[in-house]
Formats: sequence, C-alpha cells, structure tokens
Amino acid sequence: MDVARSKVSDAGTPVACASCQARHGVVCGALWSGQLRELGRHSLRRKVDAGSEIIAQGSESSVYSNIMRGVVKLCKSMPDGRQQIVSLQFAPDFVGRPFVPESMLSAQAATDAEICVFPRDLLDRMISATPKLQRSLHDQALKELDAAREWMLTLGRRTAEEKVASLLHLIATHAEPQTATSTVFDLPLSRAEIADFLGLTIETVSRQLAKLRKSGVIRIEKFRHIIVPNMDELERMISA
Repeated sequence: MDVARSKVSDAGTPVACASCQARHGVVCGALWSGQLRELGRHSLRRKVDAGSEIIAQGSESSVYSNIMRGVVKLCKSMPDGRQQIVSLQFAPDFVGRPFVPESMLSAQAATDAEICVFPRDLLDRMISATPKLQRSLHDQALKELDAAREWMLTLGRRTAEEKVASLLHLIATHAEPQTATSTVFDLPLSRAEIADFLGLTIETVSRQLAKLRKSGVIRIEKFRHIIVPNMDELERMISA
C-alpha cells in the first residue's frame, strides 16, 4: 500500500484538494478553509489493492477516509463465517461511522482504489464544533437509509432481470468517464459476488447478463468490461 502525505501550497490550501472529487463531498464540502487546511496537514493518500481490507469488522479504527478512486464494498460477516456484501461505495463517498468506536461492517477494496485517510479524533472534534458538518453527515445518513430501503425493494420484489439491471445502473451512475450517450465501466464484482449481492445463482446472473447483451441494453467485452450505449434504456428496465 503506497502512502503519500498531502502537500500544502504557499497559500495554505492542500494541493491535492484542488482537483479532489471529495472537495465538495459530505465532509470536506462542509468545512471552512482553516479546517480544510488543518485536515489536509494530517491527511494521507493511500493506494489500496483490490481485495485489501480497509476496515475490519469489529475493529476500532483510528481513522476515517474519503474514496478518491475505485469501488469499495461493505460486508457483514456471520458467526459461521458466511459473508454478505451489503453495499457498494464510490468516489467521493465517506468511509467510517462517527462516534461509534467499533466497526459493524468491514470495508474492502473491490477494485484497485485510492483513499484519503485522516485522523478520527481530529474529524470528531470538527464535527462537534461545526453545525454545517453535522447537518451534512446527517443528510448523508438519511440518503444511505433511503438507498438501503430501495435496495430492499430490489431484492424482495424485482425480477432477476430487474435485479441485475439495477446493479448495473448503480455502478453506471458512478462510473467515470460518462458521456451524453453512453457509459463504460468494469464490473467491480465477480459473477459469484454479484450473485451473493442480489440473492441469485451464478448461472442466473450469467443468463441475465447475456439477455441484456442480446437485447442491446449493454455490450460486454473481455468478460467484465461493460458498455451501456443508452442509460435511459437501462433505467427504463428498473422503473417500469
């Protein structure tokens, strides 16, 4: 895992913040300039290999992080060793749960990723002193709750085709780059992981991907490279 400390410009603004996706995200977007400079002085940029664990379930982490690049999967492990993917996170999502010392989930890099890491105690102090940051984190928690409820609908009521299309739409809406007419991305999950995430069999996932490909909704290259030529058509499949 490569580590690089955030540099600060002569004007006092962290250099990495200028082009950072998270600059206007949940945490950094709610900080005033002095707080952002302080956070920048204590932040680290880390490259994380696919499959590496960022946070272990049940551990007490001393840091939070923002996702700069790549996809992170949140997983829940059961006492018998079984594991369930419960959510995917993308840039510039915030990883961590303020004021809760022990992580209830594990966070693992689903793809090669880059994260910006900063001290937990520093951000907790900023949260206590900054109503705007408190509101931003509260709003984000409500959005995640709404997304979780929507995903419960997907798992409980949608057909296999709609489930696969919903996952592709979720990934596609966070993919980079996007154009006005198409979206291109690599699947961050294996067929087996997709099956577990959606409550389907691997064979069903493969059949539904093939069906979407034959109908022209997607194109598949090199097994995991997905091209969505028309996002409206993909969205229509999950909103009908």
